[in-house]
Amino acid sequence: MAGYETPIRAALRRMLPLGLVLLAVLLTAQAAWAIRVKDVAFLRGARDNQLIGYGLVVGLSGSGDKRNTEFTLQSLASMLAKMGIGVDPELIQVKNVAAVMVTADLAPFARTGARMDVLLSSIGDATSLEGGTLLMTPLFGANGEGFAIVHLLVDSPTIDAVRIERAAGPDS
Repeated sequence: MAGYETPIRAALRRMLPLGLVLLAVLLTAQAAWAIRVKDVAFLRGARDNQLIGYGLVVGLSGSGDKRNTEFTLQSLASMLAKMGIGVDPELIQVKNVAAVMVTADLAPFARTGARMDVLLSSIGDATSLEGGTLLMTPLFGANGEGFAIVHLLVDSPTIDAVRIERAAGPDS
């Protein structure tokens, strides 16, 4: 019985190449299932920076702040004065302008040109910001440092994906 092979040994011999192929597939597929450390761990001190700024949305179709919203009048008159245009605040109509607070969360390692979500909130009595343009608005961190500049068209009630003009960090 020197040349006789048991049925089990014959089955194992036939399955060996298939087993090796399966093992190779599993070993290479394991890299695709790998979890990145940054997805499950946080660096101490690495957190989002909450940013805030004050701005004006212009170009509204009559849905802006009303005449008695004093800070909108003052802001618009001040902005025009900085541009060399002297205007009596009593003559300004603000129905197409709204004062807003702009808030955002800046990712811990954001670079210049990265995108971030921003939220515009009317602080006057504007009824809608849709269709307006947020004029260039600096955003500041809790320490008072300027982190970003936002300028955008308000094309929907939800604003997202605004480019960071200047981010804090070594490359800014």
